[in-house]
Amino acid sequence: MKPDEVREALDDLISAVDYIRWGASSMSRGGVYCGHGYADPLDESLALVLHVLGLPHGTPDALLAGRLTRREREQIVNLLSRRTGERIPLAYLLGEAWFAGRPFFTDSRALVPRSPFAEMVEKQFAPWVEAESVSRIVELGTGGGAIAVAAALAFPWAEVHAVDICPDALELARSNVERYDLEERVFLHRGDLFEPLAGARFDLVIANPPYVPDIDVDAAPPEFHHEPRLGLAAGEDGMDIVRRIVADAGAHLFDDGVLMVEVGASWPQIEHEFADLGFAWAELEHGGDGIFVVESDALSLFSGEDR
Repeated sequence: MKPDEVREALDDLISAVDYIRWGASSMSRGGVYCGHGYADPLDESLALVLHVLGLPHGTPDALLAGRLTRREREQIVNLLSRRTGERIPLAYLLGEAWFAGRPFFTDSRALVPRSPFAEMVEKQFAPWVEAESVSRIVELGTGGGAIAVAAALAFPWAEVHAVDICPDALELARSNVERYDLEERVFLHRGDLFEPLAGARFDLVIANPPYVPDIDVDAAPPEFHHEPRLGLAAGEDGMDIVRRIVADAGAHLFDDGVLMVEVGASWPQIEHEFADLGFAWAELEHGGDGIFVVESDALSLFSGEDR
C-alpha cells in the first residue's frame, strides 16, 4: 500500500463503516485470495475491523458509525497494508480463526482451520454415527487442533486423541486444548499417522490430511505459501497420505467404527482408485465438499485384514 494511500485513509476516514468499505476496496484492488475462512474481501474487511475494535459479529450498525481513535485507525491500516502487500492470510495477522462456531489460536505453525468438518462436528457426525455410542475419537494430522478440540466439545463424554508429525503444530494445538480446559480429555501425540497409537482402536477416525498435488501447491496463490507446505502437498497426485490412511485405518477401528477423510478437489481420484471400497460422500449443507465416509467392515475387507 502506497504511503499516500495510508495518509489519505488516516486523514479522511472516520468510522468503522468507512474502514470496512475502504478495506474491502483495497483488498479487491490488491487481488487478495480469500480462501482461508472468508467469503470475499468485504467479509475479510469486516472481520479485521471488528477484531481491532474488540467488537463481535452482529454489532449494531449505530456503533459502527462512531468515530475511531487515531490508534484504532492506525492498527486497521497497518493490518490492511500487510494483508494486501504481503498477502498473509488474515487469520495469521489476527492470530485467531473461527471454526465450528468457536475461536482458535492460529498462526503459521499450522494451516488456517477452514475444513467442512466444522459442519459435521456441529452435527455430531450424523447420520454416520450414533453420538451416544462414540467414546473414542482420533484425528490424524491435527495441525493446530481445531477439529480435535471441536470434536471434544461436541462429545463431552468422549476421549479424543490428536496426532501430528510436526512438533511446532502440536505446540499450537496444545494452546488450543488448554484454551478450552480439555487437557484431561484431548491427548496429543507426535508421530506419523497411526504410528504413535500402538494398536489402539477408536469409534471414529477423522482426517483432513494433505491432499494437494505438489504442482498445484507450487501454483497456488501467495496466501498458501505462508502456510506449512507439509500440511498441503501430498505427492504427484495428492494421494500419498490418503492411501496410507485407508490402508491402515481398519486396524484402528472398532467393529462398528467409521473413517472420515477430507480430500477436497481430489475426489475424482478417490472414486477411481477406491471404487471397490464401498464409501459414501458426506452431504454438506453449508458449503464445501470432498469428505468420504467408510465403515470399518469395508476397510477390513479392502485391506484384507482378518478381524
